[in-house]
Amino acid sequence: MTVEGINETAVTAWLAARIPDLTPPLTFSLIAGGHSNLTYCCTDAAGASYVLRRPPLGHVLESAHDMGREHRIVSALQGSTVPVAPTYGLCEDPEVNGAPFYVMGFVDGVVAHDAEAAGALSEAQRYSLGEDVIDVLARLHDIDPDAVGLGELGRKEAYLARQLKRWNRQWEATKTHEIPEMEETARRLEERMPEQVGATIVHGDYRLGNMIVGPAADDPDRGVIRAVLDWELCTLGDPLADVGYLLNSWTQPGEAAADLAPTAIGGFPDRDVLCARYEAATGRDLSGIDYYRAFSHWRLAAIGQGVYKRYLVGAMGENRDMDLDAYKNSVHERARAALDLLGG
Repeated sequence: MTVEGINETAVTAWLAARIPDLTPPLTFSLIAGGHSNLTYCCTDAAGASYVLRRPPLGHVLESAHDMGREHRIVSALQGSTVPVAPTYGLCEDPEVNGAPFYVMGFVDGVVAHDAEAAGALSEAQRYSLGEDVIDVLARLHDIDPDAVGLGELGRKEAYLARQLKRWNRQWEATKTHEIPEMEETARRLEERMPEQVGATIVHGDYRLGNMIVGPAADDPDRGVIRAVLDWELCTLGDPLADVGYLLNSWTQPGEAAADLAPTAIGGFPDRDVLCARYEAATGRDLSGIDYYRAFSHWRLAAIGQGVYKRYLVGAMGENRDMDLDAYKNSVHERARAALDLLGG
């Protein structure tokens, strides 16, 4: 069966030249698709599996789906204190598969993208996994970007100012209706912007849904991260932006809209525990973390508005089954949550 986005003959030949133990023929299957980078599982005749990442099909912005950049980041972190999948190579020749792609090893485990998936872990595994999630983030922020060859990954200074400018521009360009909370939040974020606490590697999308997790090899009751995934938004900047983003995704049982979050199942450490553990590991003060949480909600509202407008424009065509009101409401809820964190 032909898999869209994969030239099976050419990709198999490319892989065989780089993986000596590869046993053709290969079977390909799409793991994750959508508007983000596409992820495929490649399994050879001996049962060995690999993962191929490529941009979405059709016309895409090169800067938004830079395979070379993503491969460079994951390769640079090989052997570091941050678990990532092993890399096998980058192909930048579009003649092979129509677009650049890179290949990494398949890491077995659970992707806890919702409460049901997180239920595959025991309560003891969930608590210790939560500790590992914040410990790995602290270790990522402790890596010297220059020492691993990522010193030129992005500008190190004025991270928040640049982000506010970028996403405010996005909001203005895609605004379809007035949301006063968006403008007021932007004003307060600009007015109260803290000094940057350093320039570290910032993942940009650090949450349980972007990790492969499972029991530790030496202790089946301890949950750990086996690999951190999806580095396409990674840059250099203020590490507390990652912390604020993680805390917003760390929905606690009983909170509004908690039923879909992986942490809603219970058994995970709460946000206060994560913050205390990060402070102890890094020496960074999180007393002002609500600013970064507000910024994260506001940024996601701006991103969500862009998605909403694209669906709205196409609502009479292929997107007619999209619940546009739900999307519209989610943008407003994010904006309201951001403003609440800044004092209403």
